[in-house]
Amino acid sequence: MLHPKKVGTLPVEGRDEEKQTNEIKTAIPLLEAIDIQGKTITADALLTQRELARYLVERRSAHYHFTVKANQKTLLEDIVLYFDRLHCAPNHTTLDAAEHGRIETRNIWVTTKLNGYLEFPHVGQAFKVERLTINKKTGNQTREVVYGITSKTPHQARAAQVLGDNRKHWSIENSCHYIIDWNYDEDRSRIRKGHGPENMTRLRRFAIGIIKSKGVRSVAQKMRELTMNPRMVFDYLKMTRNTCPGSPA
Repeated sequence: MLHPKKVGTLPVEGRDEEKQTNEIKTAIPLLEAIDIQGKTITADALLTQRELARYLVERRSAHYHFTVKANQKTLLEDIVLYFDRLHCAPNHTTLDAAEHGRIETRNIWVTTKLNGYLEFPHVGQAFKVERLTINKKTGNQTREVVYGITSKTPHQARAAQVLGDNRKHWSIENSCHYIIDWNYDEDRSRIRKGHGPENMTRLRRFAIGIIKSKGVRSVAQKMRELTMNPRMVFDYLKMTRNTCPGSPA
């Protein structure tokens, strides 16, 4: 079961104060500032929420692609029950060339038969993704299965596209984790008490997000340039009135 922590604040209606809230409540305010019409918003299990689904489809004319886990117990059980009884070939399969010493096969099964049964708004398809990984050096095999739902109908996204949306979501997640670990050596961080580890991770993600938004080719190189030079950081973010000539772009 996922337990969202307090990660932000929202204004209290009618009062000059703010209240702490979690990722579920901050998702919609963050999306308000972005043009998402016609776009597909992917999210992990924590944000698989009915309110967010209705917001995306009904108010923003967007699509959702959600992972389903134990925080939506009944929804997960219904999807698992259907696919566990389904004995047929995948609707689509991809085989990745060996990278980092691994060979990965991904299979996806999709269905529309649960659309009217699942108690979740605007379901266009439910899906099951199976990831099979072989370590070329050791020969060890691993199998990972995830379930999910998307508001896209088969007419809007066939099985290959649904799998593509799933892969893009996790490639972004994994890329961010890799950059954080490589540049901050986060796995060896000694910050362990209270919300300290989570807060530091969010600050690191925020910093990396700002750097990547500038279109730099190497996050690590840019971090080395800015390290231990607060003035250059302010110039880089254009937070001073008189920036230094030749400040990094």
